[in-house]
Amino acid sequence: MFRKILLASLVAASCGTMPLIASAQQRAIVITQPPPPPRDEPMPGARRGQEWAPGYWAWRHGEHVWVRGHWMHERRGQHWVADRWIERDGHWMMQPGHWERGMRDRDMARGMGDRDRDGVPNRYDSHPNNPNRN
Repeated sequence: MFRKILLASLVAASCGTMPLIASAQQRAIVITQPPPPPRDEPMPGARRGQEWAPGYWAWRHGEHVWVRGHWMHERRGQHWVADRWIERDGHWMMQPGHWERGMRDRDMARGMGDRDRDGVPNRYDSHPNNPNRN
């Protein structure tokens, strides 16, 4: 009986530390020194199936370091939101780049509508008028 209780306690204790590990990996970077102005980095010509992630200032070892832009494989129905610094009450917080559902404004301007609002442009959507699709 004692062994069962001990084993159950160990399992419960190990599961309780998992959220702490996950949250430690997602720490926010908050500093008081504003980033330098973005560098003028020309975007190379468009590549089929690729999306450009522009360069940004990262905070490493107590200083701002420029990270050059790069190409990434595009994700259907999503667009890349670039890394950026946000100022709040005299503190600067790094908001990492991420993929977001939906289309870019330039795609909407080119008539690539999304009738069923599923985040996939009509011309790429196999069922663009499906009202039951979420």
